[in-house]
Amino acid sequence: MMVLISYDVSTTSSAGRTRLRKVAKECQNHAQRVQNSVFEADLDYSSFLKLKDRLLKLIDPEQDSLRFYYLGNNWEKRVEHVGAKKTYNPEGVIIV
Repeated sequence: MMVLISYDVSTTSSAGRTRLRKVAKECQNHAQRVQNSVFEADLDYSSFLKLKDRLLKLIDPEQDSLRFYYLGNNWEKRVEHVGAKKTYNPEGVIIV
């Protein structure tokens, strides 16, 4: 299933900047960055729940926010891209 993850982490303190780096790194490990604080994750439900749990443990809910948009398996009909930044095919070939 495709999930769009966005976050806003307060960076007014060094602890906030550390949280921001950790949240970004966790997202990069499991999803594709499509904007500065926006990631697309094409994961099975179990993997998504693990990622969500890790992210919830990293943020400070008093200062930060996370948003999860559940696009499901038919996500291609729900996403429209316009602009210079090239898109990618999450179901395509990945070269490591």
